[in-house]
Amino acid sequence: MDVVSNHLQRLIPKDDPNPVEELLQLLRNPFKQTLTDGAIWSALGASLGFTAFIAIAFSFVRPYNSVVYAPKLKHADEEHAPPPIGKGYLAWIPPLWKTTEKELISHAGMDAAIFLRFTRMCRNIFLSLAVIGCCILLPVYYTLNSDQTGNQKWFMRLTPSNVNDQPIWALVVTAYAFNIIIMGFLWWNYRRVLQLRRIYFESKEYQQSLSARTLMLNDLPKKYSNDEGIARIIDDVVPHASFARTAAARNVRDLPDFIAQHDHTVRKLEKVLAKYLKDPQNLPPARPMCYPSKKDPSYSTYPKGQKLDAIEYLTQRIRELEVEVKETRANIDKRSTLSYGFASYDDISEAHSIAYALRKKKPQGATIVLAPKPNDIIWDNMPLTPANRSWRRIIINFWVAVLTFVWIAPSAMIAIFLVNLSNLGLIWSDFQVQLSSNTGFWSIVQGVASPAILSLVYLVLPIIFRRLSIRAGDRTKTGRERHVVAKLYAFFVFNNLIVFCLFSTMWNFISSVANDPAKAWDTISNFGVTLFISLCDISSFWVTWLLQRNLGAAVDLAQLWTFIYSFFMRKFSSPTPREMIELTAPPAFDYASYYNYFLFYSTVALCFGGLQPLVLPAAALYFSIDVWLKKYLLLYIFVTKTESGGMFWRVLFNRFLFGTILSNLVVFLTAWVHGDGVHTMAFSSVPLPFIMIFFKFYCSRTFDDKIHFYSTRNIRKHPEGALQKDPLRSAGLAHRFGHPALYKPLITPMVHAKAQNILASVYKGRLSDGREAYSGDTMSTSGYSDAYVMNPMNSGKPGKSASLPGFEIVPESRLDFQYYKTRSEFAYEHGGGDIFGRSNDVVRPGTPGSAWNGSEPNSRSGSPTIPNIPRVDSPGPINRAFSPSSDIGMAYPGGYNQPLGSPYSQVDAGRSRSPLYMQGNDSHSNLVGNAAAMPMATPGSTRDLSLERPMRAPGGVGMLGGGPRGYGGLPQEEDFGSPEHDPMQYNYFREARTRRH
Repeated sequence: MDVVSNHLQRLIPKDDPNPVEELLQLLRNPFKQTLTDGAIWSALGASLGFTAFIAIAFSFVRPYNSVVYAPKLKHADEEHAPPPIGKGYLAWIPPLWKTTEKELISHAGMDAAIFLRFTRMCRNIFLSLAVIGCCILLPVYYTLNSDQTGNQKWFMRLTPSNVNDQPIWALVVTAYAFNIIIMGFLWWNYRRVLQLRRIYFESKEYQQSLSARTLMLNDLPKKYSNDEGIARIIDDVVPHASFARTAAARNVRDLPDFIAQHDHTVRKLEKVLAKYLKDPQNLPPARPMCYPSKKDPSYSTYPKGQKLDAIEYLTQRIRELEVEVKETRANIDKRSTLSYGFASYDDISEAHSIAYALRKKKPQGATIVLAPKPNDIIWDNMPLTPANRSWRRIIINFWVAVLTFVWIAPSAMIAIFLVNLSNLGLIWSDFQVQLSSNTGFWSIVQGVASPAILSLVYLVLPIIFRRLSIRAGDRTKTGRERHVVAKLYAFFVFNNLIVFCLFSTMWNFISSVANDPAKAWDTISNFGVTLFISLCDISSFWVTWLLQRNLGAAVDLAQLWTFIYSFFMRKFSSPTPREMIELTAPPAFDYASYYNYFLFYSTVALCFGGLQPLVLPAAALYFSIDVWLKKYLLLYIFVTKTESGGMFWRVLFNRFLFGTILSNLVVFLTAWVHGDGVHTMAFSSVPLPFIMIFFKFYCSRTFDDKIHFYSTRNIRKHPEGALQKDPLRSAGLAHRFGHPALYKPLITPMVHAKAQNILASVYKGRLSDGREAYSGDTMSTSGYSDAYVMNPMNSGKPGKSASLPGFEIVPESRLDFQYYKTRSEFAYEHGGGDIFGRSNDVVRPGTPGSAWNGSEPNSRSGSPTIPNIPRVDSPGPINRAFSPSSDIGMAYPGGYNQPLGSPYSQVDAGRSRSPLYMQGNDSHSNLVGNAAAMPMATPGSTRDLSLERPMRAPGGVGMLGGGPRGYGGLPQEEDFGSPEHDPMQYNYFREARTRRH
């Protein structure tokens, strides 16, 4: 009977609304926020209170956590180091006051200076607008409000929702004042940006950089895709230009893909070893296993679905990839060129004047622009044709538009259900039961779920747009970042502002027309009134929203995410030595995300400043606090990953103008709906958008060319140009602007020193084939049977062999970015080495070694088959130096200086280079002009072996150790005698053996 009664009970009609009707009712205004009378004051108090609390806590914690709160003080070189900061609790404040903008450029870079200038400009603009808006509009709205019932909330009385006719003139006049103030600040800062760019042009780093005097030519025709063709294109349009050193791009084929696979495999091996060797005394019973890579050419030969020994497979895969890299590099055809190239001049002004003259021309279909820095180029997109690039851009913009529109539905669902879980209970009865029985738990979920999901989306969104921009064909990373700013701003304005404000109005409009088509015209005619009332209702929400943004700025200062991520990495994970080193590196500043936030906040404040003037002081308060917090972050914590030289400014300028024009449209709507009957006020506001557009073109024509180009006319400092310039400054153009895959050093697997002793027993295979110098095996060297090498000895433990070849052993004391900041594999993600004294774009006059920019001295070759060879001082006055190939084991006489600028002059102990990657390329050609001559024997008719014997080193002729007079007691004087005594002759070293017979 109970079952029957329950079934009948369900059939009885209920008065409760249908869940479908409830959902439709919620969709009428999904972004509705309940705003109480004290909401604004509570938001202000909470914002200032939490910000002050975090700032005080930061002041106490900062002196004892310099790794997190001042990493640049430790890692930056002397020229780029920020001002010293004391251990006092408030010692971080005076440097922020004293550091000028010019000093900031040298400490943090031009991009950081432009970022802070834009933040200060926003602060000054909204402080000025807040004074005018609050002094003029608030009294008008409050005193001339037509609602006399007394039921209207106080913050709604500060809007023009009940203000009509003549008082609206105050809004129109204020709009003109706002536009004039904004134009004044924009013009002043545009001019100041120009001055900063001139300072940047005259800086030492820019004057010595190769990219500053180099042109990049894109879309070259096939017949001009060579060194001579590039010079001919420029000479045809600029016949009086001086001699240019040109370099056409070479086709590197699959080399970048091989290197990317190698880096990925090395990191994967490091992760496997870190987990397996976490406790070397208690290894897991089972060895780590993995599936073979699908990119492995031998993938089809492995049993399908069967795992392999991860350590052995990954090590073998690394070795195969290194062989592929070596063979590909050796077989690069210099005659196979691509459709882009570079031309370098001796004088910066000449290069810029040529780029200016050809900025609107396309000689032979090629585009000629100033060359970016080599580390700024996205090399994979350089060979794209114009047609391919245009098609990609269309497709990517289409997908960005689809993503922007598709996000409307998830955003509405989050606003309806996650912000208020009781709404979900209205349409889901079972969930309502759970909600009633576990109120505390679901309250926590409601408070955490919505912010967490939105934060995750806004964290992932820039990554998505970056990848889409790369797919669209962007040539430079800085250009990609500017496009990401534009895409993020469009996404935020559309979804978080326009849809947020118009959704309920559009929903009600469509539903009204659908329910009663006969009254469609009346609904359309009242659309403006409905939209205006909706904007006034929601305007107060933006006041509290902007006040809460200060908490986010304080959290950035506290670096809470860095602490949390580092804690979980160290405690609940098995980080590799490489990951531990990267944790101590200064993080890169995400300019695109922060610029988007600032632009969006400014647009919101401008649009609602005329409807709710309290928005303006809320925005001014945010920028007033954040300008100081961001200055500390940029001075002491963050680095610029890729310096653009302040080229973000035009993107910011244009978006700020767009926000101003959007606010002018809101003024027009208000004047049209609540103005006089003949719309005089509305028509009076019509010129405002056109004034802003005219102002944009004026600033562009006045400043842009001077900002982009060092000189628009060819006025060289030295008329003779090349004759007075050091020719070595232009050497290595093909290498500097060559694809990094041609010379990028491969990384080596890093293993913690605590696992050094167990590593050899863990790895069962052999890491060399016995045909490489210092392979650690007892087989022959270079394939010959009459020459052997011994296992390298550990310099710290005599009689013990050195570490296992193919791995880099990292002790606990060196798990710090300080020891690896000059290595490209680490510096790439943390400023490219520009602030660490290792800029790859600087050419130093008078130093022949500056033309060489291959593997850095302190990096390994990445070969898994070469052991660590410690540098051991030889007895006597002989100094021993080890170079990557033929110099290994070579003894030089006391007082010998290696060739000036040699990249191997300061090799760290225990770090050898593999002969595997020393094939010739343009960077290693014709660079021995300053090399010391080879030691030669004293000329004579015969060589008296008896005289040599007493002078031999204990190990015999040619053995390591040497003697007072070098290897085997050979005389060290230079002498250009007869050919039979020339060491370069084949029979020279066979002479002694021949005399015996």
